[in-house]
Amino acid sequence: MSYAVTVEAHPNRLRGILESGGTAVGLACHTGDPHVAETLAMAGFDYLYLDQQHSVGGLASPVEMLRATARTGTTALVRVATNDPVLIGRALDAGAEGIIVPNVESAEDARRAAAAAHYPPLGVRSWGPTRSAYGLGPDPATVNGQVLCLVMIETAEGVARAKEITAVPGVHGVYVGPGDLAVSLGLDPVTGPRDERHRAAVAEIVAACATAGIAAGITGDPTTEADRGFRMVTAGSDVGFLKAGLAAARARRDALTHPTSDIEGDATA
Repeated sequence: MSYAVTVEAHPNRLRGILESGGTAVGLACHTGDPHVAETLAMAGFDYLYLDQQHSVGGLASPVEMLRATARTGTTALVRVATNDPVLIGRALDAGAEGIIVPNVESAEDARRAAAAAHYPPLGVRSWGPTRSAYGLGPDPATVNGQVLCLVMIETAEGVARAKEITAVPGVHGVYVGPGDLAVSLGLDPVTGPRDERHRAAVAEIVAACATAGIAAGITGDPTTEADRGFRMVTAGSDVGFLKAGLAAARARRDALTHPTSDIEGDATA
């Protein structure tokens, strides 16, 4: 395959931060809207992950999303719907600089994800960089040195095998799914992460990542999670920001239409 234009690959910002021992802070996009993704990517965070697992936008293909985020300086990741080499390859061919693979519970699961994310001899990814060449470039060796493969541990089974999972070559980090992990532990998905059993399980994952020399990631407050050992923290999402903005607007509306005196009683009456 030849190219009519010169393609200049750019380095993966997120991988550079993680490999240097730094802490990266990013955002998530669940709506599946290219303009929303572009707005998030332009905000200056280290990475943006586009969600195909729980997206409400029905992303059959992330091409338009990735086109919108290109050249913003923010690393674009895709969380695929499942650990499927076809889905992983399509996300990377569309221009993603890395993938997040859900529900990894064994070393074999991790090897399957890592193989799909890398070209031979490191993996089995098929070479056909029609669009991905505009990001990490068309050269297999260069791409292998820049692409990111992050796997999710979000079950008790995955925690039990965390050391095996994190030792798999080609896995660059583990992204914790706190809600699913809570459910797997028999806890409430919202309040469960505050339970000591959940915190102990998360600590096991973080420790396994540290031993393997790879990054641990999670969604939450960057300062709090960095103190727990996470080096990749998703600080918020489009849906979360929308809900927070609506709550603030509702509070302002209520203050206008329901004055304090009306609620508590007029002291002068």
